[in-house]
Amino acid sequence: MTIDPPRTVATIEEVAAAAGVSRSTVSRVVNGSTAVSPGAFEAVQRAIAELNYVPNRAARSLASRATMAIALVVPEDTTRFFGDPFFASIVSGINARLGRSDHVLNLIIASDDPRDKTTTYVRSGAVDGAIVVSHHTSDTFIDRIAAAVPVVYGGRPVRERQRAFYVDVDNVAGGREATQYLVGQGFRRIGSITGPLTMPAGIDRLRGFREALAAAGLTEVAVADGNFTADGGSAAMQRILDGGDVPDALFIASDLMARGALAVLGRAGIRVPDDLAIVGFDDSPVATTVNPPLTTMRQPSHQQGEAMADVLLSLLAGRQPPHVTILPTELVLRASA
Repeated sequence: MTIDPPRTVATIEEVAAAAGVSRSTVSRVVNGSTAVSPGAFEAVQRAIAELNYVPNRAARSLASRATMAIALVVPEDTTRFFGDPFFASIVSGINARLGRSDHVLNLIIASDDPRDKTTTYVRSGAVDGAIVVSHHTSDTFIDRIAAAVPVVYGGRPVRERQRAFYVDVDNVAGGREATQYLVGQGFRRIGSITGPLTMPAGIDRLRGFREALAAAGLTEVAVADGNFTADGGSAAMQRILDGGDVPDALFIASDLMARGALAVLGRAGIRVPDDLAIVGFDDSPVATTVNPPLTTMRQPSHQQGEAMADVLLSLLAGRQPPHVTILPTELVLRASA
């Protein structure tokens, strides 16, 4: 009986030779770096497939003390996380980028972390870095995480941390453009349902709303906090109606809050847009499933997620990405205004 000799495991040097590139280029491809030409990337991928090369992740991890894991920390409760399409889009973008690297994603939903479990876990060396989204002024445990591992924030940090890395949309410009559109349509009694003013997104969208009104020589009719939730939007809309000073148009700082507001307006017999026009924010799936479909400010949530992951991977690879990445918003016209 003939016994086949044990199969030799391909080395990174053999992959480099087969692809006609340097060892460092193969290493960059394997580690998910984008600093590789498309031609070299394809050649390395072909060589990896032909040679059945398997990167020695365990050896790399031991040598660098890397875990090859990234934490996505969401300081919200589970109801908010699973009920808001924004988070699904963000996670999809993060996961898409990490899928082109060796890192895996650990999701941590931590609304207040009273026992500091999240901080202890992250600081124990269980992850290489963290992405933090939807953070509030009360989330002080984030500071302890940022002191232990590289952190990238989804949105401008609540407290202006020195040289923080973050990815955001231009929320001020988005709030301003939404309100300018309503002004341009001839509305003069304009109000707003805001996100929580403990969050930069809520603060900045309200700022843009107020800047647009001031530029038009108008005064806000009513402003109510809707907490970025459908229930919060319902409650805020009801407070505005109960106040008696009902606007003829509203900038509502998230589509989810707009859905809640629409339900209240429908029960009150107020027609949208005939009696009251609405511009939302997000262009999430909610915008096209409500009646009427929402005119809204689109923010590229999937792209935000990809960009956050890309910045963090760059930091972990020892590169120096930009500290601030700002993506544009875009007005999407539908039937609500």
